[in-house]
Amino acid sequence: MTPVPAQRSLIQRDRARLWHPYASASPDLPLWEVEAADGVRLRLRSEDGDHHEVVDAMSSWWSSIHGYRHPVLDAAAKRQLADFSHVMFGGLTHAPAVELAERLVDMAPSAPGRSRLERVFLADSGSVAVEVALKLAVQFQTASGHPQRQRFLSIRGGYHGDTFAAMGVCDPVDGMHAAFPGLLAGNVFAPRPPAAASATPETVTAWAAELQDLAATHSGELAAIIVEPVLQGAGGMHAYPAGCLTALRQVADRYGLLLIFDEIATGFGRTGQLFAAGHAGVVPDIMCVGKALTGGYLTLAAMLCTADVAAAVSNGQAGALLHGPTFMGNPLACAVANASLGIIDDGGWRADVARIGAGLVSGLAPARELEAVADVRTLGAVGVIELHDAVDVTAVTAAAIRHGVWVRPFRNLVYTMPPYISTAADIEQITAGMTAAVAEVHERAPARSGGAA
Repeated sequence: MTPVPAQRSLIQRDRARLWHPYASASPDLPLWEVEAADGVRLRLRSEDGDHHEVVDAMSSWWSSIHGYRHPVLDAAAKRQLADFSHVMFGGLTHAPAVELAERLVDMAPSAPGRSRLERVFLADSGSVAVEVALKLAVQFQTASGHPQRQRFLSIRGGYHGDTFAAMGVCDPVDGMHAAFPGLLAGNVFAPRPPAAASATPETVTAWAAELQDLAATHSGELAAIIVEPVLQGAGGMHAYPAGCLTALRQVADRYGLLLIFDEIATGFGRTGQLFAAGHAGVVPDIMCVGKALTGGYLTLAAMLCTADVAAAVSNGQAGALLHGPTFMGNPLACAVANASLGIIDDGGWRADVARIGAGLVSGLAPARELEAVADVRTLGAVGVIELHDAVDVTAVTAAAIRHGVWVRPFRNLVYTMPPYISTAADIEQITAGMTAAVAEVHERAPARSGGAA
């Protein structure tokens, strides 16, 4: 009798058919199966059949700020499903989209004497929101009589997404898109701002002077400046002084450029302000949000702009903003986003982020004593262990799982952006697990004083 082959596991089936983010189509790709998710915890199954319950230190790439299976978000999704899950947005509208736009405008940063962000474009994802923002800036300059302004000023270390225009404003040297040099737009890049922890008024002033010189040199061809305010995410988890935002606003105004803030990773409280722009009281002309917008339930993003920008483009030769995704304004996603923003509107996130931030500061302090560690830094509900060398992602991930924590390191960083509902015990487990994983995998010499394993 011919033996019956053993049934392939879900992980084996995955490897045979699926791509994963920034991964090869490898039969040896390390994977864990998610069997359940609830609150801040994931139940994982390894390929060997071992089960692990872990605290999700990543908020599913910074999106699930309220945790999993949140009753308010679940109920919002069920209510909308009972009505309709999707309709096209061309020529039609619906209550969830209108309510979401109104909520976003009410929440957006504002300042005396600055035009408010009051027109909203709903997009499929963060990368698409950035694409729309860049297209809008070019259309604005063309409608304003400057059709030659087709390029963008960004800063080194930035990351804005994986679609083509978004890749073109990411770091051109140390970013993740070096494989496409002939396809990306040639934009202008200022130096990375000084690190917040070591910056002085003099270093910020020197950086601002370089920024202004670049803008002056290229002003005739630049449409806008685009940056991640205060915290650069996938480009290195680099925190920089809020005063740099003021300099960016001044340079944009001086040379007739639009200022775009990519708040996809930083928005909705992550850095300690509702939007990172609030650290400096600066209002951009265009702002992109995403990730946490739906509390991690569904993909949705938005681009907000001022009425002046919207009017210029609408009255220009094209007569319209030239973008329109099929799933734009998806009602199901909008309904869940409204529920998520409703939780944020209650204001409890401020205390949650402050509590988490304090726990990250104390919990990650022992990591400073590890020889493999170059820096430990925190900002709001963000904690980072930076190593001298590249992280052994597979080994550190597995070690953290053994300590009951799910992390996804990259480059030389092991970091966390935990859900806002994380308790003090959860944060203690996250920080201890991160530190222990780094110590187990990367320590090759005794700690300088004490130890952290």
